[in-house]
Amino acid sequence: MKIKGLNRWRSLLSGLCCFLLILVVGTAHATAPRSLTVAIEPVYAPFEFTSQSGELQGFDVDVIREIGKASGFDVEFQNIAFDGMIPALQAKSVDAAIGAMTITQKRAESVDFSRPYFKAGLAIAVKEGTQDITRLEDLDGKKVAVQIGTTGAEEIKKVPGARVSTFNGSALALQELSNGNVDAVVADAPIMLFALNTGNINGLKLTGDLLSEEFYGIPTPKGSENLQLINQGLGKILQNGAYERVYRKWFNTAPPQLPQVAPVLAAAQQAGSQQQGGSQQQTTRSIGWLGTILNAMPTLLAGAVVTVALAAISVVVGLGLGSLIAIARLSKVKPIRWLARAYIDFFRGTPLLVQLFMVYFGIPAVLQGLGLQFSFDRFLAAVVALSLNAAAYMAEIVRGGIQSIEVGQTEAAQSLGLNSTQTMRHIIFPQALRRMLPPLGNEFITLLKDTSLVAVIGFEELFREGQLIVATTYRPFEIYAAVALIYLLLTLLSSQAFSYIERAMNPVARRRAQRERTDRVPAGAVRQR
Repeated sequence: MKIKGLNRWRSLLSGLCCFLLILVVGTAHATAPRSLTVAIEPVYAPFEFTSQSGELQGFDVDVIREIGKASGFDVEFQNIAFDGMIPALQAKSVDAAIGAMTITQKRAESVDFSRPYFKAGLAIAVKEGTQDITRLEDLDGKKVAVQIGTTGAEEIKKVPGARVSTFNGSALALQELSNGNVDAVVADAPIMLFALNTGNINGLKLTGDLLSEEFYGIPTPKGSENLQLINQGLGKILQNGAYERVYRKWFNTAPPQLPQVAPVLAAAQQAGSQQQGGSQQQTTRSIGWLGTILNAMPTLLAGAVVTVALAAISVVVGLGLGSLIAIARLSKVKPIRWLARAYIDFFRGTPLLVQLFMVYFGIPAVLQGLGLQFSFDRFLAAVVALSLNAAAYMAEIVRGGIQSIEVGQTEAAQSLGLNSTQTMRHIIFPQALRRMLPPLGNEFITLLKDTSLVAVIGFEELFREGQLIVATTYRPFEIYAAVALIYLLLTLLSSQAFSYIERAMNPVARRRAQRERTDRVPAGAVRQR
């Protein structure tokens, strides 16, 4: 009896402890501040950028943190490229985004915007001394740089004659202008003013009046409950002076009056318009994916042609340069061997993306700093960077192929009176080439995919064409799936082509095929017997 009673008390105490534990955890969870994941791309000073210590800072960073304090939620930033923010919101990978994003009717079809938190406008940046560009119409026939997915990229479409280059950030577009590769940049005025006043880019100016009046908003996924939370916090900081304090900190002036609703969306604020637009968009997304891919296919295929041409030229140039470096690696002169080894180690040990930036942006900037006027064509810069990188890998492939040939081949050639050049040309290299074909094929396929990196310098190959389409259609899955399939098709065709070349250059396979053709007796010949 005593044991049963003791067990009963133990059960009651255990149940009571569990209840208290659940109560404590639930209370702590209820009182813990809510956390929102906010997409940001810290390359857009003064709105969002990274300090030298690695800390996020900027006007947008301070604003969203003040909104979080006012509404009782914490902010966790997630670094996402600007043109990937709306797709991330559509996928609900993040709760909101802050990135000096202009409120437009087209974007509002894919996401829900908060009330405006900043008034801005587009401007044109040109080189000092430029007199013939003061308005948007003056850009007809000019080379213009813009950031992908921005209202500047949309605005320049009003000038059909403009030759547009797209970049992943306004800083790269301004560097392109500074290097003399374009005639103007169309972007948000506050960003360009900050870059010109505080950056290392000299000799540029803003010209004319603002091209447009725009308002920035904080986008959230369609139907998100966080939108009301953000609007409440934004309203509070506009009233309690926190917004004005942040604004004066970054712009040293009083903030302008902000409307409750962006003018471009004012007409859409009718009863049920947002829900109807959302349901219509959902229907379009569910039935229009095939049409989206078909409409994009001509542009993507044109980009694929450029990709193949870029890879083919780079492989040929890289193979020629790599062969010379491989011979230098086999030289008996130590300094030559060391120089060849240093070249290979540098280009294999540094990222191709960094090499692209060094070639396209770095070299012109250095030469212009020395007083030399120099600029790179984007296609030429891409070929140079890819070829230099490929040559380092090709050199080791060629060196391995040459050293794989037996020493007796060289000795036999020398006994026949051939010098070293004749031996390499007629005896060693033809045999080595057959052994080098498989790794050369792999290098070509790798380079074919690496051409997507040249998108960072605004070169419109296959991947960049896909980015440009996504920036205007907001259909990332369909477009990038089509891009991936085209890359897959190109690699499969390349693999089959190299396999055919291997079979064609294989003397054993050729003799076997010739013997089979000789041994095959035609049916007509049998009947004649």
